[in-house]
Amino acid sequence: MKFKYIIIHYAEIALKGHNRRFFEDALKNNIEKALKREGIKFLLKKISGRFVVHLDEEEKDYEKIFNILKNVIGIAHFSYALRSDCKINKIKDTALFLLGEKNFNTFRLSAVRSDKKFPLTSQQVNEVVGEHVCTNLNKKVNLKNFDVEVVIEITAKNAFLYTEKFGCVRGLPVGVSGKVVSLISGGIDSPVSSFYAMKRGCNVVFVHFHSFPYTGIESQEKIKKIVQILNKFQFKSKIYFVPFADLQREIFVNTAGNFEKFRVVLYRRFMLRIAEKICGKENGQALITGDAIGQVASQTLENIMVINEACNIPVLRPLITFDKEEIISKAKEIGTYEISILPHCDTCTRYIPKHPATKANIEIVKKIEENLDVDKMIEDAMSNVEILEI
Repeated sequence: MKFKYIIIHYAEIALKGHNRRFFEDALKNNIEKALKREGIKFLLKKISGRFVVHLDEEEKDYEKIFNILKNVIGIAHFSYALRSDCKINKIKDTALFLLGEKNFNTFRLSAVRSDKKFPLTSQQVNEVVGEHVCTNLNKKVNLKNFDVEVVIEITAKNAFLYTEKFGCVRGLPVGVSGKVVSLISGGIDSPVSSFYAMKRGCNVVFVHFHSFPYTGIESQEKIKKIVQILNKFQFKSKIYFVPFADLQREIFVNTAGNFEKFRVVLYRRFMLRIAEKICGKENGQALITGDAIGQVASQTLENIMVINEACNIPVLRPLITFDKEEIISKAKEIGTYEISILPHCDTCTRYIPKHPATKANIEIVKKIEENLDVDKMIEDAMSNVEILEI
């Protein structure tokens, strides 16, 4: 069956009160960008609390359109629909046509009127159209155990009918909540935390710390591939590749003996400081990490507190209470898992101590940093940053 209309619904945006128009406009803009990026020809209008996409007569690739819309953050669900004039006889015939090619025994109708001037109530529409279907197709109505449901959405000028709803990402449109900087490692967690930041309306800039040439180029290539996947949610991205090897060596030299257990905490403090600099450069408001409580030594509450102390802006941790299986499941869902599990040399594993501190003492950590030229180390790293836009 040929569908030329797509009905798009949102959920959370509808609760935004006086600011609703701002969120609707942002979502409309993102839908348009997503479809245009893939060369889809269409017209898009906002009608009575929903968006209606009118596809060009030449557009027939419904699977391609499905794959585009399912990744637009802010959409709750969408449906391929038939259009009818707002006359009950036209709606009856359209329902009959919509069901004509389907194999079913029982059905239900769910009429929704956004235009209360329509002469029949929603229940009356259900009854009249239902009787028409029963008479012409010899089918039965079953309100609970039905084989197919026909939704009838009646607006001021048109009625739209459909039988399937395709669930989407939901959330807030990317861009409405400002900009954040995500520390992305190439593992499983940080791409997922970046996705969740996007889902709350944030535009995400990425920062990756690498130890090249002491480790291979693999981690940087992984990041490019992961960000290309995440780009389907926010259209364009920027990656800062920060050389970290020299800085690590300085920390290694100054953490001999009993102080070696603090190396990873020190690495993380310097990463936050550098990411904060980048965040300022990007006019961002917060940092994002993939930390989850207790997952590794640096992610105990005590260590998180010590690491945070090095930074003066909010550090958000979308995965803080997730377990690993939950994170893996979401990584598979958004498409980053297969890339994330490819082997690479993680920066934080270089010079890693045998027994990392799980309850770092802030006074000891600060004492170690007194022997480091913190500002120069950060400046040197920043001066050799490479930036890639995708």
